[in-house]
Amino acid sequence: MKAVRYHSYGDTDVLVYEDADRPEPGAGQVLVKVAGAAFNPVDASIRAGYFPEVFPLVMPHIPCYDVAGTVAEIGEGVTGWSAGDTVLAFLPIAGRGAAAEYVVAPAESLAGAPRTGDLADAAALPSVGLTAWQALVEQAGLKPDQTVLINGAGGAVGAYAAQLAVGAGAIVTATASARSRDRIQSYGVDRIIDHTETPLYEAVAGQRFDVVLNLVPPSPEDLTRLLDLVVDGGAFANTIPPGPDSSVRGIRICQVFGRSDAEQLTELVDRIDAGELSIYVAQRRPLSDLRAVHEEAAAGRLPGKTVLIP
Repeated sequence: MKAVRYHSYGDTDVLVYEDADRPEPGAGQVLVKVAGAAFNPVDASIRAGYFPEVFPLVMPHIPCYDVAGTVAEIGEGVTGWSAGDTVLAFLPIAGRGAAAEYVVAPAESLAGAPRTGDLADAAALPSVGLTAWQALVEQAGLKPDQTVLINGAGGAVGAYAAQLAVGAGAIVTATASARSRDRIQSYGVDRIIDHTETPLYEAVAGQRFDVVLNLVPPSPEDLTRLLDLVVDGGAFANTIPPGPDSSVRGIRICQVFGRSDAEQLTELVDRIDAGELSIYVAQRRPLSDLRAVHEEAAAGRLPGKTVLIP
């Protein structure tokens, strides 16, 4: 099969589109014929060698831990899945990834793919959709009529966070640039702040929110100012470390590291099929373009969530 691999840590030039052995599913595993694999910024950081202890890799490594595709084979002991089923999954980040024609996935990580839309596009949902769900629903406990600020709603996690917050009946303020403003507005948020025109802290001067979700790399000063925007006893959810050292005014600190959860992923898919949630894909590229995608991400030119098609 064809795959994109790297044989050592390094710059984007370590990514090679080449032949690789097709994997075989072991006990408790499923072989998936890949329809789409999604690029995540963490892929580039791992490739560069920033997290060798957190995500120890076996070289050569195939990146991309978000996948959508069709079950090709099932391993010993797997029940509930059959060849031909369409699925999606948040794969183990340090495992063999989905930038290939086939990938092996733990059966417990799989959820049925949405019945609507392009199967490849469903790869844009798992890790970022789960991160948004775990931040707002699981950890912050967002409730109807609460006020929520989503700092960085224009990104991949922000797209789902905005939709989930609106769906929960919250009063939603979101930061976004002109590039993503129309898309974020279409989700039904109550207010959009263009942070490139007006600094957030000026735009919301005098306001506080029941929940603040931060999706933007924060400086220590930013963390302090964001915490100041949370009501006493509210929740501050942060997806990008470092988080605050300690709580103030009874604020709950929720440091969010998205994790695979098939039950929650199924809930997200159900919302997509019900028309309550939409998948955000900025572009589709052939798998052989993955090195170029990494280069564009490093240069800040990537237009948004990118799905790779084998």
